[in-house]
Amino acid sequence: MKNLRLTLAFSTLMFTSIAAQHMDINQMPKPGPTPTVNIAKPVSFKLKNGLTVMVVENKKLPRVNMTLSMDRPPIYGGDKAGIEQIFAQQLGNGTQSIPKDEFNKKVDFLGARMNFTPSGGSLNTLSKYFPELLQLFAQSVVQPKFDAAEVQKAIDKGVEGLKSEEKSVEAIAERVSTALMFGKDNAFGEFTTEQNLRNVKLEDVVKFYSEHFIPNNAYLVIVGDVSTKDIKPLIEKSFAGWKPGNTKYPTPPSFKNAPVTEINVVNVPTAVQSVIQISNHSTQKMNDPMYFSSIMANYILGGGGEGRLFMNLREKNAFTYGAYSSLSTNKYAPQFTAESSVRTEVTDKAIQEIINELKGIKTVSDEELQNAKSKLKGDFIRSLEKPETIGRFAVNKIVQKLPENFYTDYLKSVDAVTKEDIQKAAEKNILWKSSKIFVAGNASEFADKVEKLGYKVSYFDNYANPTAKPSTSASSTAGTVDKKEILNKFISSMGGLDKLNAVKSLSFNATATMQGMELKLADTYAEGGKRANEISMMGQSLSKMVFDGKDGYMMVQGKKSPLPDEVKQNLLKQGTQVFSEVDAIENGNYKGIVDADGKKAHSFDLGGKTYLFDTNTGERLGNIITSNMMGETLKVPTYYSNFKEVNGVKLPYTIKMNMQGQELLFNVDSYEINKVNPESFK
Repeated sequence: MKNLRLTLAFSTLMFTSIAAQHMDINQMPKPGPTPTVNIAKPVSFKLKNGLTVMVVENKKLPRVNMTLSMDRPPIYGGDKAGIEQIFAQQLGNGTQSIPKDEFNKKVDFLGARMNFTPSGGSLNTLSKYFPELLQLFAQSVVQPKFDAAEVQKAIDKGVEGLKSEEKSVEAIAERVSTALMFGKDNAFGEFTTEQNLRNVKLEDVVKFYSEHFIPNNAYLVIVGDVSTKDIKPLIEKSFAGWKPGNTKYPTPPSFKNAPVTEINVVNVPTAVQSVIQISNHSTQKMNDPMYFSSIMANYILGGGGEGRLFMNLREKNAFTYGAYSSLSTNKYAPQFTAESSVRTEVTDKAIQEIINELKGIKTVSDEELQNAKSKLKGDFIRSLEKPETIGRFAVNKIVQKLPENFYTDYLKSVDAVTKEDIQKAAEKNILWKSSKIFVAGNASEFADKVEKLGYKVSYFDNYANPTAKPSTSASSTAGTVDKKEILNKFISSMGGLDKLNAVKSLSFNATATMQGMELKLADTYAEGGKRANEISMMGQSLSKMVFDGKDGYMMVQGKKSPLPDEVKQNLLKQGTQVFSEVDAIENGNYKGIVDADGKKAHSFDLGGKTYLFDTNTGERLGNIITSNMMGETLKVPTYYSNFKEVNGVKLPYTIKMNMQGQELLFNVDSYEINKVNPESFK
């Protein structure tokens, strides 16, 4: 027997070796035949209150996934825009019979994931705990507890979220592009402001629940290790108290595309990149015969790292880290969008390259078509591994009015798409001749070049209100300004030349709050170009930089390393004076008039730092430090305000920094002049 096993093992090894000799490892494996997909059909029933329940029994794993969703258009909030999110945060916050802390402990103890949205919720748990968790979920829906204090907490949290996004170029781009695509006066285009959130009261949340969180347009889908026979009575009992509503929703407005393509620019002076979005409204729905060719056209154009947009803007031109497109088949407002975040200096070129790709998508190769089919079929098959997918399919068939065989024939439908179908789908959905192009970024650096592309260009503020074109770097040159006049104004704003010359060293301590924690900043300057600064939190040093005028080091979370040559060279270029602004005006490269946190400023570049001076008073408004980190250009704007006199010198007591969209507001605790210890630079 032992010899037989050895012989079989040797024979298997030899067969594998011989087969490998005839295999070309450089050839892509050919795809096999399209498999047949069997999708379980749910058992459906409807409660007296109108709630539709669908159950799919799947005994493979001892888990249950449950989703609740409602078929209704977005709700227009008006002067209470944002109420949907405030409302959603109240669900799962305890019930009328179970306090919040006790409710959360029960859910955590059972190891479940329970979440709620403005139009539903979800539950994922082990099957043995499902009956108990189903009742907790149902109580959250049927007997929610609305409390004024909890509503206020949600409002305050929402306001903090808005503040954290004030300087985020991505958030600004999304807000303005949505408002201009759909209009601000409807649920599709409105956006949330701090005042909107402050307008929300407890009674508004209660009213929203009774009018819009109702069972007669809701679907409860349960997939997993359950018995329909056993859980049906429990579902009927648990949700019986959920009262239906009679809310009638108006027909969503019909949205029109621009007659001809236009460019809409939002100036975000602190932006280090330009966010570009090119969008048009579509009529594509899931039940449209052209659905499969449409999603395939979008995939070839920009569905991933293999898409034409990605290969062009990233791989060929190195404009960006990524470029993508999407085709939303939303039941109420379908839309096509191509987007990317690119280096500021190539904004105009990137727009043109995206347009070129939108024009060219009508023609695809056999290889692109086959690759797209393989990718879409693979994604579909993998999605079936998730139980929630089956539930989504079941709801989609009803809500989207899909044919009975839509999902069972999904793979066949993908296989049937031809190159001619792709062309027709592109002509229908990718309307490059009547699109809205949105650009959010530092417009002073790209506006002139974008205007040469040949499209109508309009300018808007951060809240989609029309505004004037910002001053560009070409609006003023070094030959048209008097550096001496700017320097004199600056010196005067600081308190005079004698006061300025008397400062041999300067140090200050400041405090900011980040995510509820105190952040400390200590900065020190001395003649000879000496610099030292440290940032700490909760008594622990996060980062430290020391430069003695010739050399130095940096320390990040306790790890010490020499100053990079680029940083050292920049510090040397910034001069030897305590106030390097003097060197910036005298020796820096004048860059023109720019926006500095809402004020017009003369800008000078010196040593990787842009210095900003008020065009009227000469007062220093701040600076922008530019550096390269892991191949990405990083800009950190700092703005000064609230000036007070210290030993005759005007110094700022409020310092606002913006780090990649995160705004930090430092309040200076104290200044010290001519008291710096030489040991600070060692």
